[in-house]
Amino acid sequence: MSCDSRQQKIDAYLDAELPEAEARELDAHLRTCPACSSQTLTRSELKRSIHIAGKKFAPDPEFRKQVQASISPKASGRRWGWIVEVGTACAAVLLLILGSMVWMRQSQRQQLVGELTDLHVATLASANRVDVVSSDRHTVKPWFQGKVPFTFNVPELQGSPFELIGGKVTYLDQAPGAELLFTVRKHVLSVFIFKDSPELAHALGSGELVRKLSFNIESWADGGLRYLIITDAGRSDIDDLRKRFVQAGQ
Repeated sequence: MSCDSRQQKIDAYLDAELPEAEARELDAHLRTCPACSSQTLTRSELKRSIHIAGKKFAPDPEFRKQVQASISPKASGRRWGWIVEVGTACAAVLLLILGSMVWMRQSQRQQLVGELTDLHVATLASANRVDVVSSDRHTVKPWFQGKVPFTFNVPELQGSPFELIGGKVTYLDQAPGAELLFTVRKHVLSVFIFKDSPELAHALGSGELVRKLSFNIESWADGGLRYLIITDAGRSDIDDLRKRFVQAGQ
């Protein structure tokens, strides 16, 4: 398959619309082809910019009042009829609010997961994946001091199948965080670390989130920090690396 044919699939790849087999084939190609990697990085950054721009606009706060006013019961001469109308209206408002809350949470989760996946894909496609290149955790951890508003521990990997490549500063919703890059049997794992917040906890929670593109994504909180692993490696590798981070933080 030519690069032109593969580049026509990049948008579908970024939007998780490719069949899993095609996504894996394209993912492997992106690791070896600078031209296709550059195209993927450009389109991923454009997609992320659109996501960020979209957050600047929100529905008018008067909209809810208008909806509630439109379903408010009219005066009725009959007492029980009025009560039924009020109950129906209240039930409709409650369903509207609950539905909105569920939709907003799902939408927020999908948006955050989409942004994080884009960051991981952009890292894979970049010629310079990390800003500090080192397999020594005692070199990588101090590099982040003064660059992110928190400290974290990098796990000991001696005797494990994992190798630390390095790290760089990244951003989620304009909040600075750390991205650490690891490899395990030719698979690349991005570990994102941000200060935890009620918004992140509510949207992401803990445990396996989704399988997006050909990636597995897992999130957990520890010591006031939010950790996320994104990789095409298997669940056992994710669980192993997560346990090592938890142990490092103890």
